[in-house]
Amino acid sequence: MNFKHKLLTLLGLFALILAACTTTGDNGTTDEAADSGPIKIGVVGEDNEVWEHVQDKLAQDGITIEIVTFSDYNQPNKALAEKEIDLNSFQHKIYLDNYNEEHGTDIVPLADTFIAPLGIYSEKITDISEIKDGDKVSIPNDVTNGGRALLLLQTAGLIEVDPAAGHTPTLDDITDNPHNLEITELDASQTARSLSDVTIALINSGMAVDAGYIPTEDAIFLEPVDESSDPYVNIIAANNGDNRDVFQKIIDAFQTDDVVKLNEEISKGSSIAVWD
Repeated sequence: MNFKHKLLTLLGLFALILAACTTTGDNGTTDEAADSGPIKIGVVGEDNEVWEHVQDKLAQDGITIEIVTFSDYNQPNKALAEKEIDLNSFQHKIYLDNYNEEHGTDIVPLADTFIAPLGIYSEKITDISEIKDGDKVSIPNDVTNGGRALLLLQTAGLIEVDPAAGHTPTLDDITDNPHNLEITELDASQTARSLSDVTIALINSGMAVDAGYIPTEDAIFLEPVDESSDPYVNIIAANNGDNRDVFQKIIDAFQTDDVVKLNEEISKGSSIAVWD
């Protein structure tokens, strides 16, 4: 065998060895690539002290996460489904279920995080009893948060909705509106900004905090938390089948006592840890 043939044979063996070292796993990614960073985590809003704390903890173990912020609820699942990010942490269970159904995606919850009660806020009144006939109300316009808002208005005694609508009633499911409230649907990110134009606005906790409110102090009516609240538990989510070991390390770093303590300090009790 001449030198040229020997060289070709050695190159061929090297290629086979390299291919064996980069065999893909069950999730279609190489083992090396699957656990290399940074891991991109999508969140909504700018109030991300908890994730920044987790980011610092993981960095001590050589794990790099990148916090990717979005301005509204419409973007993080799209980015996850298109693999622009690796995980997201912004939504509750029922929102994810509805998103998958509407968009044909297969995003799954990996871990529970917090439950953040929805609140009723106002710049014009200080108590629900001050509501007058014809007052204007703004609520989120997505199916799950809009339905949640209508159920909260019912809990506050302002309207009644058809129980057959379950967790996702719409304006058409209102069966009694004794004050003839004028209810307007807005993107969830706009409800806080609408306060100057309405009597009350129903604002998700994260959006309220971003707007400078402390839900437990500033809401004139706050959603009760009980056994029926499970659909509104927030989650960390990933694409189904993406089972990287590093994800469990991230969850383990998140679900800790120090995160519970930090969250209580930041949210002043308006966001409650719900993992076991």
